[in-house]
Amino acid sequence: MVKKTKRDEKKNPAENASMKGNPAALQGKALDKLPKDVQEKLKSIKTKLEKFQKRVLGKFDKYIVGIALLPQPKPNDQKSTEQKPVDKDKINVLVLVDDSDSKKMSKFELKDKLTVIMNNIAQEIDKNLTPQAVILSELWQNCYDGKYEMLQLIALSVPIFDRGMLAAIKIAEVHKTMVLKKFEKYIVSHVLAGSLVQGRATPTSDIDVWIVIDDTDVKKMTRAELKDKLRAIIIGMGIEAGELTGIKNKLNIQVYILTDFWDSLREANPIIFTLLRDGVPFYDRGIFMAWKQLLRMGKIKPSAEAIDMFMGSGEQMLKRVGLKLKDIGMEDIYYAILTPSQAALMLHGVPPPAPKETATLMREIFVQKEKLLEDKFVKILEKVIETRKMIEHGEKKEITGKEIDEFLNESDKYLKRIKRLFTQIEKIKEEQDMVKVYETIVTIIRDVLRIEGIERVEDEEVVKVFEDEMISQGKIPAKFLRILNEIIKAKKDYDEKKLTRVEVEKVKKSSNEFIKFLVEYLQRKRGRELERTKIRVKHGNRYGEVILLGDVAFIIHDIDHEEKEISKARIKEDGSLGTTQKSSLQELEKSLSKVEIPPKVFIKEPIFENLKDFFGKDVEILVNY
Repeated sequence: MVKKTKRDEKKNPAENASMKGNPAALQGKALDKLPKDVQEKLKSIKTKLEKFQKRVLGKFDKYIVGIALLPQPKPNDQKSTEQKPVDKDKINVLVLVDDSDSKKMSKFELKDKLTVIMNNIAQEIDKNLTPQAVILSELWQNCYDGKYEMLQLIALSVPIFDRGMLAAIKIAEVHKTMVLKKFEKYIVSHVLAGSLVQGRATPTSDIDVWIVIDDTDVKKMTRAELKDKLRAIIIGMGIEAGELTGIKNKLNIQVYILTDFWDSLREANPIIFTLLRDGVPFYDRGIFMAWKQLLRMGKIKPSAEAIDMFMGSGEQMLKRVGLKLKDIGMEDIYYAILTPSQAALMLHGVPPPAPKETATLMREIFVQKEKLLEDKFVKILEKVIETRKMIEHGEKKEITGKEIDEFLNESDKYLKRIKRLFTQIEKIKEEQDMVKVYETIVTIIRDVLRIEGIERVEDEEVVKVFEDEMISQGKIPAKFLRILNEIIKAKKDYDEKKLTRVEVEKVKKSSNEFIKFLVEYLQRKRGRELERTKIRVKHGNRYGEVILLGDVAFIIHDIDHEEKEISKARIKEDGSLGTTQKSSLQELEKSLSKVEIPPKVFIKEPIFENLKDFFGKDVEILVNY
């Protein structure tokens, strides 16, 4: 066999380039290097698998998501007490089955039926062909339960037929392994999402992966810096995973820090709720699944899903009352008007109250304070709650059909009125939201300008100054000027009653992007300014730091030590430091948080003598660290 040298490769670059872009050509070339008997065996297996694939797809085409050749199990994988040798002639095949459209039988019945038929097909082709049917819902349930063995097996398999799911699992699993190996202590969840888990996947679909990073214990950098640093590396790993697996589908990676994720969840961001509803965790420290279960239960409040669930339950339960008048009528009427009442309070911004407090709050808020609701409707609610309580405590033994009919009639009127109340509340909330968005935007722009040294700006000049100082000088992308102009125009249109509810929501969404970008800009700018207040020193094998904040200096004696020793001292007029006192990390963080714009620091000669007192005579000052 002739061995190619690097010089040979340089002579024919076109051939080498075609090989690199063609995995099949590379496999063929690798196959040619194997012994003849091994080549014949692999060709025989390939022929059998092609026959199996053709027959299985012919019989169950729409149900089959993918077919893959599994690796041989390792000897230590055997769980029996007696170690059995691995059968090297056995051909293990995974068949991934979509059971989302199965209505005539349970998922386990479907799996058993397919397994029997596939085994018969396999036995007719080759006695050593051993198919293993795995249904998607079972695979996802394993992920929900924190069992990832099957994902690891699929990542090691060789796809024979794939509608896109096997490739997605393989590249996501490889990417997950790479990320956890480097950043496991920061990773909260690694989630597969998008069309693949919603049943709308194609072989060319993007593969959506969401990663949540724990930023709750970050001390050495800002949250924005942590997110940017890890995000760049994690996305780079996505490209590397594609190269390793040869999967060309774009790995679309979204990286969230935990505090941002929580904010989006609290604000009922529909993208986050879709992720929680449909996403499948390939790794989870227990947070993602807890939120997913709470969302399923409608317990994450106040959210659009939860409010819709409470409002929709009223009409559903009233319909049930008509069918079960004498059996559970009163119980359903009670919840039919109680839950929409709680939903109205939630929409107004009040946490869902206990049933016995609901009527009182409805009267205090909507009748007396806001004057949006007539008291006669609160009396209907009170009457239903009181009657149900009397039945529960045995004070009322029976309820007649006539009473049920009256309650039904009054409850129907109550629900119709509550629907109108929702419209009234939403209109008020829209106005409050629009004003809040505008005021927040103006405030944060003033903060940005102030940190840039521009202290006072008149309201009518905010946009012009923002454009001249931030956009024109390239400090902030031009698209944010467009967003700012849209928000100001929307505020004007809303004041003139020209803005629709859909447009209000659009403005709120774009304003969130604007605010988030400027907050991160402030954090970075403030972080860079704070760095200028620090004196970094080396003493022996340790590194220390002196942070100068106004008239107080904080001394960190060893910045790398887990239990940091921190002191503080007053800065005198001559620049020297006074007597040191014991301090703490909490006190330092509190002082840092109060500094809006870090002060300009002038270091005077006496402080260098203080450094010797704090760190010893061998102290060295680091420059450009």
